[in-house]
Amino acid sequence: MPAAEDVGRSIRRLGAAMSAAELHGAVAGWLAGGGDGDDGWLGRALADAAFETDETLERLRTVTVAQLEDRSFAFELLLPSEDTSLYERSGALFEWCRGFLGAFGLAAGDARALSEEGREAMADIAKLAAAAPQEGEDDEEEAALAEIEEFVRVAVLLLHGDCTLGPRHRERLN
Repeated sequence: MPAAEDVGRSIRRLGAAMSAAELHGAVAGWLAGGGDGDDGWLGRALADAAFETDETLERLRTVTVAQLEDRSFAFELLLPSEDTSLYERSGALFEWCRGFLGAFGLAAGDARALSEEGREAMADIAKLAAAAPQEGEDDEEEAALAEIEEFVRVAVLLLHGDCTLGPRHRERLN
């Protein structure tokens, strides 16, 4: 996985107004929703054809694809490190969710392909995307953030299964 700082430099080069976390959320949303990695994938994922990839962003897509496809559930979110404040990390998680929702919707379109659990996961991710970070730095809040991150990670894998792995498996059976 490229470092968040490298992804941030690529974002600035593009002139995009988003964080590394939000961009990774968009990449994951695009892929989980069934989006492809053909030329122009980033512009389609961000609904702006002007955005083109570079080596760092291609590596981000490649690693994200590999993690989503990994049967050991190795998918991880690109978020600030543990030495960053809880406020910043929670804000980045909410940005990640916003990026995910937008690109997932562009790739998946109609939500009829989602399982009941997938629909619930999307509703929960939407609630997180609408949230705002709050000041605080206690152990209870740290634990809550860790649980939310784990929920999002597993929800993304579920949605990827509904929209990408499931249809691919059905095609092989036919």
